[in-house]
Amino acid sequence: MTAAPAFLVTVDTEGDNLWARPRTVTTGNAASLPRFQALAERHGFRPTWLVNWEMAHAPACVEFLRDVLARDAGEVGMHLHAWDTPPLEPLTDDDARHHPYLTEYPEALMRAKIERLADVLEEVFQRPLRSHRAGRWGFNGSYARRLRERGFTADCSVCPGVDWRTTKGNPRGAGGPDYRAAPMEAYFVDENDVNRAAAEPAPDALLEAPMTIGATRPRWAGRLVELGSKRHFWLRPNGHNGAAMRARVDEALADGRGHLMFMLHSSELMARGSPTFPDAAAVARLDADMEALFAHAAARGCAGRTLGEFAAQRRAAAAKAN
Repeated sequence: MTAAPAFLVTVDTEGDNLWARPRTVTTGNAASLPRFQALAERHGFRPTWLVNWEMAHAPACVEFLRDVLARDAGEVGMHLHAWDTPPLEPLTDDDARHHPYLTEYPEALMRAKIERLADVLEEVFQRPLRSHRAGRWGFNGSYARRLRERGFTADCSVCPGVDWRTTKGNPRGAGGPDYRAAPMEAYFVDENDVNRAAAEPAPDALLEAPMTIGATRPRWAGRLVELGSKRHFWLRPNGHNGAAMRARVDEALADGRGHLMFMLHSSELMARGSPTFPDAAAVARLDADMEALFAHAAARGCAGRTLGEFAAQRRAAAAKAN
């Protein structure tokens, strides 16, 4: 019997409206997190809260996530924004404005930032970290190696079909990663090329669970989200794609996918927390779209898993197969 596909609910848990490049980052969206947790729980889903530096120091966020962990209702992972995670050593003339990718920093500084944020999160939540998503989707083999060495078991930074090279971090840099060749199914990462599976993965190899993305325009797509060099259809709400997300679930299930990856930013749960959901009416539409999506996924037999749980299952299955 085929196992039910995992429905992975991931939240980039970060400060308010970082798209505006604020000089002082606020964390008011922490008050909106319990509402989303309750929504996910109503439908049997277990969010993975991927936490960055400022939210690891926001008392309301910390209190909320400690309760989630105490109830075993979700997971805390790491979301690293390189420009404001210590140690702070400028890469550009204004890192707060340019938001460089972690992969653009020297490797020693990359390692130090990973270690510092991981140390803080593990101290705050008293749990080992297993799951990760890179800030601005910027990921490569060196980054994967550092995560594996730290003890992470899963990443969810890869966006199949998307080319981020025209999206700059360092203005003098090469831009973001090119994921056009990446698989859509989960795979153990080849640290020489994160777009491919390792031929003979080590027992501690990092599992990549890619975003659920389609690159064609079906009749149900509605409004497009422009990302990278092409138009893509993500399992990610934009206020106008509720039906499209449900159809994306159906498409992935028809294709026999082993997982579906849903994502949003914590700040999108708050009015004025993002350019996409600027007011209370927009947030209400977002809530309605997510309620309908989660109900649809549950009705279609999707299984609620955290990212760490999904990686553990895949690792156990690989060990059994060998």
